[in-house]
Amino acid sequence: MKVPILKLKNILLTSIPEELTDRDAVRFQEDVLSKASEPGADGIVIDITALEVIDSFMARLLNDTAEMVQLLGLKAVICGMQPAVAYTLNEMGRRMIGVETVLDLDRGFLKIQEMIAAEEG
Repeated sequence: MKVPILKLKNILLTSIPEELTDRDAVRFQEDVLSKASEPGADGIVIDITALEVIDSFMARLLNDTAEMVQLLGLKAVICGMQPAVAYTLNEMGRRMIGVETVLDLDRGFLKIQEMIAAEEG
C-alpha cells in the first residue's frame, strides 16, 4: 500500500493508515525522504490519527523518519497521537526525541508553519 504524501505550498502532509505493514512502512519512509529531498518543501506533518496501537518497529520508524527529514533541512511534526499510543510508547520507553508532537492535524499544520517562520525570521 502506497501512502499518499501531499504538498500544500511548502509543507508536505501525510497520514499513516492503521493497516500499514512493516514493508509498507519502510516504503513510506523511503517515499517521505524522496519527497523531502525535492526542492520547495520546508516541513512535513505526519498524521498518525488512524494508529490505535503501535509496536516498537513503527515507533522507531516514525522517530527515525522525522529525524532523517530534519537532517535534510526540513521541520517535522507528528500529530494525532491516540492516548493508547502515547501510553504504549511510554511503557516501551520510547520517546519522540527531537520531534514536535501535537494533538491534531489543525495544530500540526499551525505548528509547522510557526517552526518554518521562526527559522526564516
